[in-house]
Amino acid sequence: MRVAFDSRAGKDDRGIARYARCLLDELVRGSHGEIVETHAPRAKSVEVYHSPWIDGALLRSPVPMVVTLHDLVPLKRRGEYLRSGMRFKLRYLAVQRSTRVIVPTSTVADDAIRELEIPADRIFVIGEAAAPAMSPRSPDQVAAVRARYTLPEQYLLWVGGLRTPDPRKRIAALTKAARSMPLVLVGATGPWARELPDVILTDRVDDEELAAIYTGAHALVFASDDEGFGLPPVEALACGTPVVACDVPAVREALGDRAEFCPVDDLDSLIRLAEQATRPAPAALTFTWADAAAATWTVYEDARNAPAKWRSRGH
Repeated sequence: MRVAFDSRAGKDDRGIARYARCLLDELVRGSHGEIVETHAPRAKSVEVYHSPWIDGALLRSPVPMVVTLHDLVPLKRRGEYLRSGMRFKLRYLAVQRSTRVIVPTSTVADDAIRELEIPADRIFVIGEAAAPAMSPRSPDQVAAVRARYTLPEQYLLWVGGLRTPDPRKRIAALTKAARSMPLVLVGATGPWARELPDVILTDRVDDEELAAIYTGAHALVFASDDEGFGLPPVEALACGTPVVACDVPAVREALGDRAEFCPVDDLDSLIRLAEQATRPAPAALTFTWADAAAATWTVYEDARNAPAKWRSRGH
């Protein structure tokens, strides 16, 4: 089977890029079929088209289309995401027309059924995993990354995109919570983030550096009040670092009892629990990107064999 894959998603600044790159690597490495990197599929050259982000979803796909829907936050919280909500309006319509939809958690599946009225039998839940580079690093590697980014011996860590403010991430509120440890924010940084008080910004780092920063952290704090999955906590656990997160359904579904949870409206408790965290951290998740790729190929096959009404251009 030949599958078109929209690899543009791998250049995004968000966790979507991690998903797209890691999944694509395993899809190419596997022996299930052939991957063609394009966002303009042609019926004679491929049998299925996969958009691993909503931006690549097509209103009229010439072949059965699979779309990965990471969350529906802009749709659920229209008042906070006015600009992106307008941008996504046609994209959500394209998702509704897709042959099959992949989501990272049952929480997002429920949202898709409720908000987009997508039938449950067209939705497949496939989790995400830590990138292969995410593993505990040696003291020398941790010391080197501390020196490179002027990090203290002990610090709390947050990882994500910082180019533009995202209301659900609550970074500004997190910086105001009472704490005694320094807070390090890792991710591509925009001007607004440089105005945040009393934090250490690293800007973008590569995977080797990120793994060392995770390893050297006292704990990862995850302050989001809504998520579709929560990849940084999974990566932190893979590096042996404790995780403290706000208790939102998708994150609890993804992590189970591997993290400490606090009420969503109590960031002081989030920081307090993080500062009290001890090692060893709970065991990392065993699900891998190879597992995700194998499950995704199953979805491709299902899409290819879908009833005719879900294989036509107009749906």
